[in-house]
Amino acid sequence: MLPKLALAALLNLSMWTGGHAAEQAPAAGSATAPTESLSKDEAAARLQDAWAALQKEQAEARKAELEAKSITLRGKTMRWLERTEGEKPAEGYNLWISMHGGGNAPPELNDSQWHNQIRLYHADGIWVAPRAPTNTWNLWHEAHIDPMFDRLIEDYVMLAGVNPNRVYLLGYSAGGDGVYQLAPRMADRFAAASMMSGHPNEASPLGLRNLPFAIFAGGEDAAYNRNKIARQWGERLDALQKDDPDAYVHWTQVYEGLGHWMNGRDAEALPWMIKFTRNPWPKTVVWRQDDVTHDRFYWLAVPGGTAKNGQTIKAAVEGQTIRITAEGRDRLILRLSDKLLDLDQPITVLVGDKEVFKGKVARTAEAITTSLKQRADVESAATATLPLEWNAPERSEGDPAVK
Repeated sequence: MLPKLALAALLNLSMWTGGHAAEQAPAAGSATAPTESLSKDEAAARLQDAWAALQKEQAEARKAELEAKSITLRGKTMRWLERTEGEKPAEGYNLWISMHGGGNAPPELNDSQWHNQIRLYHADGIWVAPRAPTNTWNLWHEAHIDPMFDRLIEDYVMLAGVNPNRVYLLGYSAGGDGVYQLAPRMADRFAAASMMSGHPNEASPLGLRNLPFAIFAGGEDAAYNRNKIARQWGERLDALQKDDPDAYVHWTQVYEGLGHWMNGRDAEALPWMIKFTRNPWPKTVVWRQDDVTHDRFYWLAVPGGTAKNGQTIKAAVEGQTIRITAEGRDRLILRLSDKLLDLDQPITVLVGDKEVFKGKVARTAEAITTSLKQRADVESAATATLPLEWNAPERSEGDPAVK
């Protein structure tokens, strides 16, 4: 196991290097840093050591949050209710995050919806019903929610025995609004998601390529056109799946004759959801940025501060070749692992028809520790990273920037 000081040193080094190393000549004038190329077995061992050290280092703070059932980030506090059903499986607990309804209403109403939510559904695992930090109409899709849910999941994985590949998201009414919004932009976090009686607002389903997604609504739930939009989203997912048959797994259920409350019928989502397990390394990724942007999604990342609302990136692995479509971008970071392709062999990266990289990418301790620092998720941690840049302006030999 890496001692705490060694882990800290690696984190500092990764901040300097960007956590990457590739077997290609560095750009003119670029700085280089010492890197250690690891074998596949060495990288796997280093990942487990770094993960154990990170757990030990953060255990006290994480334990305090779980005991208080409260997380405070960015000036907002999210509390939650919890219960456990069934015995702990050998592979770890399921984690169910169940979001309450309410919205732009007195705190007492949102509190009552919160306490009701923890009682609505039953399945084996740890159930968490968070209390929205605000009492706004967009309870569950404000910018502070995403990092809070990241932190919540990390806490339960680190200390409560949750399987990080079996985390499920669901929500009712305003909570359903949140599922429509959070599931596509945080799809790499969940095994499946289910929306009950909500409204998507401006959300896009494109990011759901690798996340099974259920839609439940009452046929008479006409407020905000919830019933009509549920059918429309189902049709959009039908079309996406027709064009990409191995993706966009979904289930749309509109109960004729029922209103906003579906008399508990929507609970049939749970046995459907629990069939699925997250794949942190899907061969194809479709990343659509929402108004709340993210810097990483599955094995793709963008430099901090460059994500833009509405931007779509598609990337696919075919053997040792990665093909990327990224309109409006000229920089991207690939987060790589032997779970995705063979890092002992050269890889080729194409952006459109343009080859932007060909060669080997080294596994490094820097890549591992940087990945774990960004997200405490050992299953999705990269062992190598490759920054890419294309369409950069050409420089002549007389350009002062060229040394």
